[in-house]
Amino acid sequence: MVTHSLLTPEQAAQKMREGEVIAYPTEAVFGLGCDPLNEAAVRRLLSLKGRKASAGLILIADQFARFESFIEPVPSGLLETAMARWPGPVTWLFPRADSVPDWLAGSHATIALRLTAHPVCREICAAFGGAIVSTSANPSSAEPARSAARVEEYFGAYLGGTVAGGLGGDERPSEIRDLVSGAIIRGG
Repeated sequence: MVTHSLLTPEQAAQKMREGEVIAYPTEAVFGLGCDPLNEAAVRRLLSLKGRKASAGLILIADQFARFESFIEPVPSGLLETAMARWPGPVTWLFPRADSVPDWLAGSHATIALRLTAHPVCREICAAFGGAIVSTSANPSSAEPARSAARVEEYFGAYLGGTVAGGLGGDERPSEIRDLVSGAIIRGG
């Protein structure tokens, strides 16, 4: 049972502006999110998961323009490759901008980005006015949460809240591909 109130996308956006970590439904599982430019929030999210910062995190957005400050320019052909699969359940590794901190992108020369098709995720990003962190809502050794009740079991009062909504119907988390090489890093 969820003991804290469910959030609207607008309330979730405000919680993230205040430095909170929130949970929300994605294409396959519930995700944890926060403001990617708030180091304290990102570190709190990593601590909740028991995940090392060196692994890096995925950012999601409702429109590509929200990613532009996080990436280096790429040839138009590569951008077309990504856009042909977006919005949708493919996460692309783009060359990261020099300004992207290691606590967000980890020890990688890339940053993981997904232009989401999930309506709740899109509403959250639109309300926030930017890209947000998206990682599965689970401690690193546990199964990803597929319900708000499981999110509550895992994290309870440590979250700013959970956004109401259903999962997108995908069985597996997003495929991850390197944009430059085309290599599949994680099958979807």
